[in-house]
Amino acid sequence: MKARPAADRGERTRKNHPRIANPVLSDHLAVMTRAIFQAGVSWAQIDGQWERLLEAFERFDPRKVSRYDEDDVRRIMDTPRILHSERKIRAAIDNAKQMLALDREHKSFRAYLRSHDSYTDLAADLRRTFKYVGDVSAYYYLFRVSEKVPPFGRWIKTVEGDHPRIREMVKGKL
Repeated sequence: MKARPAADRGERTRKNHPRIANPVLSDHLAVMTRAIFQAGVSWAQIDGQWERLLEAFERFDPRKVSRYDEDDVRRIMDTPRILHSERKIRAAIDNAKQMLALDREHKSFRAYLRSHDSYTDLAADLRRTFKYVGDVSAYYYLFRVSEKVPPFGRWIKTVEGDHPRIREMVKGKL
């Protein structure tokens, strides 16, 4: 099979990973969970599974996901043709609970995000507060939910490795 030109991949990445202008809480959980599920695997793999993941997690309604129990973990693990990572599934459940708590505490999740003095402080708090959120997933998440992030060219110098999908996602947007 012939590889797609880089320009085509970039357009597909931006189409599958658009910025969300006014995210609601389910958008926050969906984007954060997608960032976690993408870690260590091909983004295309998760892109191909995304509709099934949305169904398995009830469109990432945090009130529903936060109440998931062992039966729900098994149900998701048994869902055909999705990534079967129990630790990532459990992270989504724990992160839903944390999101709801911060939403209550700050009167909105956006207020929580904007309560930090800088991107660096916010990214560090996301890494401490939420399971399996690292430097790359924090940037991905914040970019997608339309929060302020450093320009890609500056940010990429602060993380290890090359991140072509992030580059494709932000190209022309910052």
